[in-house]
Amino acid sequence: MSDNPILVPILGDQLTRTLSSLRGRTKDDTVILMMEVWDEATYVKHHKQKIVLIFSAMRHFAAELEDAGWSVDYVKLKDKDNAGSFTGEVARAVERHSPREIHVTEASEWRVQQALEEWADKFPCPVEILPDDRFLCSHQKFRDWADGRKHLTMEHFYREMRKETGLLMREDGKPAGGDWNYDSENRESPDKNMDPPPVPKFEPDDVTREVMGLVEAEFGDHFGNLDSFEWPVTRDEAEKAADAFFAERIEKFGPYQDAMVHGSDDLYHSMLSTSINCGLLDPLDLCKRAEKAYDDGKAPINSVEGFIRQIIGWREYVRGFYWHFMPGLESDNKLNAQRALPEFFWTGVTDMRCLADSIRSTHNNAHAHHIQRLMVLGNFCLLAGINPRDVQDWYLAVYADAYEWVELPNVSAMILYADGGNLATKPYAASGNYINKMSNYCKECSYSVSKKTGEGACPFNPLYWHFMDRHRDRLSSNHRIGRIYSTWDRMDDEKKRDYLDTADAFLDSLEPAQDGWARGSEAREAAE
Repeated sequence: MSDNPILVPILGDQLTRTLSSLRGRTKDDTVILMMEVWDEATYVKHHKQKIVLIFSAMRHFAAELEDAGWSVDYVKLKDKDNAGSFTGEVARAVERHSPREIHVTEASEWRVQQALEEWADKFPCPVEILPDDRFLCSHQKFRDWADGRKHLTMEHFYREMRKETGLLMREDGKPAGGDWNYDSENRESPDKNMDPPPVPKFEPDDVTREVMGLVEAEFGDHFGNLDSFEWPVTRDEAEKAADAFFAERIEKFGPYQDAMVHGSDDLYHSMLSTSINCGLLDPLDLCKRAEKAYDDGKAPINSVEGFIRQIIGWREYVRGFYWHFMPGLESDNKLNAQRALPEFFWTGVTDMRCLADSIRSTHNNAHAHHIQRLMVLGNFCLLAGINPRDVQDWYLAVYADAYEWVELPNVSAMILYADGGNLATKPYAASGNYINKMSNYCKECSYSVSKKTGEGACPFNPLYWHFMDRHRDRLSSNHRIGRIYSTWDRMDDEKKRDYLDTADAFLDSLEPAQDGWARGSEAREAAE
């Protein structure tokens, strides 16, 4: 090993052998630094499974690098002199290794990137921050695309990405199948004859079990449990999970991607987002595999296009959107939502069957699929006027695939419309009818989805009109939602009052969550 090597810090969501900071490096002149630090484990009180997933995946990745001949300086959370932060641990590594340079791939989150950009002034050697080219769209490319546009419409961005990558494109430059987007074919209600194959589960090995013990000991008061922890924590396991999706579930992924079934947490979903977001899987490779399934006649165009759109469309778009609008996005609250997050988001104790089941899945698995997150949990928070910071903290804490770059745009801009419409063309507000159409939740719920007001009415019904009424000044001119007010205006005053009074009574009954569930008051004040 060189006396003055290159120091390469690798963060917990950068578990990729082809990472830009590793590319071109030699094993005899590089020290890789990996760090488990308290700041990252506690800036929100992450779900226990999320911490286990990241720490275990980090330890396995470090072992993989060492087996390949790399020199890895790995700092565990409980190491005696652990400084507790990335900057503090890099400072200690600089003392140990006297590097001539530090090479690091840019951070995915704003607050971490701000810390990285201070390293050049803190350390006695040059610091090179390299772009994260695991994403297909660079920050500059997104800025160039967004510049001058009145509306940053994801569909327009997505079509540009299709052209650039060539995915599902014909030689004549037109989209495969004749259409760009098959979302209209991907809205099937749950079928009683649905029989999705089980998602692969991975038994924790000794490394993972050691991390599970650490998490129970140090983060025992965090949300979730570890009894059902079976996430892939290595690239090999993640590839097996991907193999199973392409072999067994992608065919029906599209039609049923918005369906919800009580007690069924996976259905036909890929369940690959945790592995993609921490770096174990290559998103472009997955898109190519999906395209091949279509070319080979093993999956229909609507399923394949829907899967690819989620990655090169939505995933790339929200990452660009995040960096384009930070740091202001974090504090946006254009609808002036001030209500505290209800306690039942942590306990799961509610008579609303859809919410109870979505929170149960979240608690047990650190996962709920996108429609549960958007149209059940998120829709409730939107309609009830829950403070965006409370909702942001909750989503960031409870989901194993949640990093701020993907969580914040989805929650603040998509779910809560807190940015006022830079991302979404309308608020995704819905009554109980949508949930009833797309799930089997309502049939055995304590509330009646067919009842609009009064005792026993599905709370989504009065909350919907309560939301629409209090935001009329902002929303009545919206071309996608404004016409709904003609329905409201045709109601007589008594009916309107019934809706508003029923909603008010329900909102008054909500017990606010105790402070500190997701982000303690001191951590919140520091963040703000």
